[in-house]
Amino acid sequence: MLQDGICDTTDIINSVPTKKTISNESSLEHNDKALQVDISDALSEKDKVKFTVHTKTTLPDFQKSEFFVVRQHEEFVWLHDRFEENEEYAGYIIPPCPPRPDFDASREKLQKLGEGEGSMTREEFMKMKQELEAEYLATFKKTVAMHEMFLTRLAHHPVFRNDHNLRVFLEYDQDLCVRGKNKMEMFGGLMKSFSKTKDEYYLSATVKDVNDFFDQEMTFLTQYHHNLKEATSRADRQTTKHKDVADSYIKISTNLLQLATTDTGKLEKLLTKIAETFEKLRKVEGRVASDEDLKLSDTLRYYMRDTAAAKRLLIRRLKALHTYETANRALERARAKNKDVHAAQEVAEAEQAQTEACSKFEQMSDKGKEELLDFKTRRVAAFKKNLIDLTEFEIKHAKAHAEMLKKCLSVLQSE
Repeated sequence: MLQDGICDTTDIINSVPTKKTISNESSLEHNDKALQVDISDALSEKDKVKFTVHTKTTLPDFQKSEFFVVRQHEEFVWLHDRFEENEEYAGYIIPPCPPRPDFDASREKLQKLGEGEGSMTREEFMKMKQELEAEYLATFKKTVAMHEMFLTRLAHHPVFRNDHNLRVFLEYDQDLCVRGKNKMEMFGGLMKSFSKTKDEYYLSATVKDVNDFFDQEMTFLTQYHHNLKEATSRADRQTTKHKDVADSYIKISTNLLQLATTDTGKLEKLLTKIAETFEKLRKVEGRVASDEDLKLSDTLRYYMRDTAAAKRLLIRRLKALHTYETANRALERARAKNKDVHAAQEVAEAEQAQTEACSKFEQMSDKGKEELLDFKTRRVAAFKKNLIDLTEFEIKHAKAHAEMLKKCLSVLQSE
């Protein structure tokens, strides 16, 4: 327990049934029932979250038709890395790994609120506490939803659903013994990331894509990712401003109630009614912030990460094209040599390498085009749905806001 009546954030989460209140608007809609995965429950513990993964399936490779396993975030990272490192999936968009649970900001706000309790009234303190607890809970629910989205994408993919590692993740009822990275491994991962970035710039500068479709996709996705990043930042700032307005309404309402205690006549009734209206407006403003965060910011943030995954597919394809072109040059050099026994063997080896490189490149191109077209369909449908939902919510909240003010004015005029 934290000081001065601020409850531990673990209690905030564990006191609410998570799955039934998680907003699943971002989830994919599929009629395929062969493999269904969801997170039926989640438990927050100090520095980790335990997700209960529920699976129902009719696929013959699974031992049972329904089962539950408990997984932590590191195990989701492990599963994502297995797909990223598998050469068989080089031509596919690997669903982005869910972000690491991060409740530090909310915990810090709750801690600061507890430290500043003496500088505010009890009523204002309780209202601020409720706001922060709601914010913490919303962050937790989104964390669960993102982890569920990752599994749903894998389960509904016609190829990924048959992966052995996915079956182990979903079916093995013991701890996978996956640990988090230590400092040296994190440093190594950082250096590897720098190396990948350098390779991307090198490939983009030296390898000319002969296919207009993929060349245009690379240009588009690069700019699109930049635009999504900027839009996400702006959407976050807008959401924060709505939260600030809600906090201001708390202070206005509290101060009006304090002022009302100085008079026992009409002024008390007047100020009390206005304070009540501001309290109602605070709740509406809080819902506006929550809806914008879910429908706009989260959608932008998710597809920013998904766009990065699509770009990685294009980079892998460029790498395969580079390997293919290198194999072609090696074959030309081998054929240009004298016709002796050793040269003939070298030509045969070069021809085999060139054939394999050609086959891999063509397969990646075929699959990659399908994946990119599907990605376009998915993101357009998701943005359309979420923006329509957001617009409807905004209209509803605006009407509620206006109606509350009208009622308040009506009551005040009748006094």
